[in-house]
Amino acid sequence: MAFFRKSEERQQFEDLELLRQEILKAKMPSSVEAYAVKELNKLGKTPAEAAEYVIGINHLEYLVSLPWNIHTEDNLDLQHVEKVLNREHAGLSLVKERILEYLAVRTLEIQRDFRLLVVDDEEITRANLKHILEKEGYEVAAAANGVEALAQMEKGPFDLVLTDLLMLKLGGMELLQQVKDRYPQTDVVIITGYATVPSAVEALQKGAYHYLAKPLKIDEVRSTVSQSLAKRQKMHRPKGPVLCFVGPPGTGKTSLGKSIASAMGRKFIRLALGGMKDEAEIRGHRRSYAGAMPGRIIDAVRRVESNNPLFMLDEIDKVGQDFRGDPSSALLEVLDPEQNDHFLDYYLDVPFDLSGVMFIATANLVDPIPRPLLDRMELLALPGYTDEEKERIALEFLIPRQIEASGLSGSSPEFSPEAVLKIIREHTREAGLRNLEREIGSICRKIARKVVQQGRKQASLVVDPEMVEEYLGPRKFYYEVAEAKDRVGVATGLVWTETGGEIIFVEATTMKGNKNLILTGSLGEVMQESAQAALSYLRSNADHFKIDQDFFTNHDIHIHVPAGAISKDGPSAGLTIAIALISLLKGRPTRREVAVTGELTLTGRILPVAGIREKLLAARRAGVKTVVFPEKNRVDLDDLEQKIRGDLEVVLASNVEEVVDLLLR
Repeated sequence: MAFFRKSEERQQFEDLELLRQEILKAKMPSSVEAYAVKELNKLGKTPAEAAEYVIGINHLEYLVSLPWNIHTEDNLDLQHVEKVLNREHAGLSLVKERILEYLAVRTLEIQRDFRLLVVDDEEITRANLKHILEKEGYEVAAAANGVEALAQMEKGPFDLVLTDLLMLKLGGMELLQQVKDRYPQTDVVIITGYATVPSAVEALQKGAYHYLAKPLKIDEVRSTVSQSLAKRQKMHRPKGPVLCFVGPPGTGKTSLGKSIASAMGRKFIRLALGGMKDEAEIRGHRRSYAGAMPGRIIDAVRRVESNNPLFMLDEIDKVGQDFRGDPSSALLEVLDPEQNDHFLDYYLDVPFDLSGVMFIATANLVDPIPRPLLDRMELLALPGYTDEEKERIALEFLIPRQIEASGLSGSSPEFSPEAVLKIIREHTREAGLRNLEREIGSICRKIARKVVQQGRKQASLVVDPEMVEEYLGPRKFYYEVAEAKDRVGVATGLVWTETGGEIIFVEATTMKGNKNLILTGSLGEVMQESAQAALSYLRSNADHFKIDQDFFTNHDIHIHVPAGAISKDGPSAGLTIAIALISLLKGRPTRREVAVTGELTLTGRILPVAGIREKLLAARRAGVKTVVFPEKNRVDLDDLEQKIRGDLEVVLASNVEEVVDLLLR
């Protein structure tokens, strides 16, 4: 028994020593390494059969496996990155511009020259040091004493000061103290020919980076300067931006993240947040619990073996919460560039630097994202595509991909532009591209089946509009606005949903009753209030619109928005409801080819709304000829490219009275 016990103890000792070597090789930060060694020493006093021993070993092995000092180098060739982004994604100029700006900042930070200041009352020493450091590529200035040094530092910042200890007017120790008081980020190296232990201790206590004795060794000077500046460069490196791509489904948010990672040469991680309700999924569990594990952020970084990957947090607007905590609150530290350099995962129990990670979140809507979390991200909108952009993307990307996926590479059918436009306009209605790709894939599969049944490949098959109708059947969507008749009490509105811009129709009718306002169509609370505000505005301005002031006395008014199974909310329909009511009460039909949007106040003012680009695209898809927007949205319209408007006539208004005659026959 004693032999087996000694054998087990020897094996435990060898395992711990092997782990100790792994800890030293992991290049952890000094504080983390000290913590790991301390925990390892504790395990040396713990029996191998104890549960705490296994937990401790697993914990230390996990610490060792993290990429503490492993990272990929960013590809800083802006032309290459821009070329890759343009090749893989059409449009999205604002997003691409932001990525190129980040890389430009990285390039300038890496290429900048460090400024050094040599302070010594001996001219020969001063000149020699200046010569040595300039040969290393640094920008070097010189001063004969501490007073001159401070005067030069007031004119511009220095990254490092090398100063003699004993000088007239202002000595090295006094200069050190004043530099640390005024410029705490600047390192100071003390150089002296009268080196003593007490002076070295005093200098280090006052904040000196290093203490060198004369005569100086050139290699020692070079090494000290290099280490100080490497620390400073890491301290001031640009932090990874936290971007949030907001846009309807199918607009390419996730695929754009992959393209950015590929262009920059970074590793890519995707974490789906939809439905996540447990805070421990982000922060991990305390390792004392049974089955404890780290959070998914740290675990993903470990698996990808890089401390600066591109990390995509998908569907951040769909994070939930319950009795297990609030994951969105845990994300606050992850996504804060001022805090995430010391992110604490409960399982690790030591901080991990996430500041080099480039976080990109995606969302369909901004409203569900908690305000503190939203404040930590830079929003970049990925709006819907125009028909022209969809056609180009389909011909250049979607069709080749579906031909390859359907095994048609040998015959390679061609899609005519007219056929693609027919699919876009008659078989899909979306801001993104998912359904378009599905319909193209459906056609390719039907062609593949025909090829197999015929037993031979068709040569130069061209898919034209007639073949689209043959394969996909009759059209699914119609331009209801363009084809509908003008009617009394029916107004055309523009709204913005999570799937992009949409056309809605507000219908109003009156009947005998007792002053009731009936609202149907799955209207949300905000939209119901908009209807009440529109009615109150008309009742208070009945004389101006030449409406019977007693119209509401013995009547009920019913306002309905079709597609009652779909929930609708928001203030954008206020103006549309008011126009429908004016049309009803004046008996004048509305012009269906004119669509309106805007929030309405009780005084008739039209307030600005969001989603201008998406609403313009929806109007074009529906065959609308004229759109009415709030005057205060002029700046949003000016920022849009002319091709977004197309042939649409855009009218800006600040009051209901300005557009009544335009909208009514």
